[in-house]
Amino acid sequence: MEKVTVYYRPQVTTYINELVYTLYKRHYFGFMEDAIIYKDKLIDFIENNISNFPYKNTPLALAHFGSNYIFYNSTKRTTWYIFFERSDRDFLVTYISNNHRPISEFLK
Repeated sequence: MEKVTVYYRPQVTTYINELVYTLYKRHYFGFMEDAIIYKDKLIDFIENNISNFPYKNTPLALAHFGSNYIFYNSTKRTTWYIFFERSDRDFLVTYISNNHRPISEFLK
């Protein structure tokens, strides 16, 4: 299997790093370590699946987030949407959101 390289826009990296603190601060997790584990699982999913998970073309209304997206069900209640651009075996994650945000209505 060919090596895949995953890059992240700076805004995505910032969002992911702030997500840990937000999840802890809003009491989704009682311990900071659990929020870090949650974030690590999201990153692991992206890096291990972006090249082989069936992706979808982004709806026109959301095309500014990226050309394609995959999704990750982290819990029964939360689905993450990972938008990206692809060039051969290189992937650029351009935006991340979840079903608790308004954009999810376009991704059914």
